[in-house]
Amino acid sequence: MPRPVRCRQINSLPEFWSFIPEEGCTGECINMTLDELETIRLLDCASLTQEECAARMNVARTTVTALYESARKKVADCLLNGKRLVISGGSWQLSKKPKIPQSLKKKGVHIMRIAVTFENDSVFQHFGHTEQFKIYDAEENKIIKSEVVSTNGQGHGALAGFLKTAGVDVLICGGIGGGAQAALAEAGIKLFGGVNGNADDAVNAFLNGNLKYNPDVKCSHHGEGHEHNCGSSSHSCGSHNAVSTNEHKGILNPLSK
Repeated sequence: MPRPVRCRQINSLPEFWSFIPEEGCTGECINMTLDELETIRLLDCASLTQEECAARMNVARTTVTALYESARKKVADCLLNGKRLVISGGSWQLSKKPKIPQSLKKKGVHIMRIAVTFENDSVFQHFGHTEQFKIYDAEENKIIKSEVVSTNGQGHGALAGFLKTAGVDVLICGGIGGGAQAALAEAGIKLFGGVNGNADDAVNAFLNGNLKYNPDVKCSHHGEGHEHNCGSSSHSCGSHNAVSTNEHKGILNPLSK
């Protein structure tokens, strides 16, 4: 029986999730995992030794060597052969979890946690510049608690990490770029974008199955994000309540354990 893979510690979710040649792309897609990317960050950008890298990631040096060699080969393949590079998956967990309010650290098994990008009681329209989320706990499609929290971070990688640490299942927002969508997918958070109007009304509409949203939402604000078309499944080691989708009503409900 194969040994279980130990979770590799990574510093944060990346801000950029895909790279493509400006000219002559072959259309082929190479996937680099987040733990592979972390070895490049630590060894090539932070100039750590393999021993130091292994300590940071909480793995053996041999694991770092294997991850690094795999990552470098993928980079070379993309650079020399005109392939697209996409960052996703791997066995990872955040080593430095964002600070969240104490009130968000515990969530009941049957609670669905919904976050809304928030400004002046309305759904804020630029996810990557969100300074506040309004976070709602719902049970049996009814809001039982809500609070406004500061994001304590900038950039969609930091925001996705914040939401993951807070145990959020669903995000309702306005405009959002492809990079941010990739970060949320990696964090296991269901996205409902392209929403306008009052935040409370949007959450109630979601719970009642009649939220108007755009499944193909994009955000061109300051050139944010690139499309992420080579989707792959997430394998992060952080715990996250599972949700199922009722396609007819567009409602997410926590699965009973």
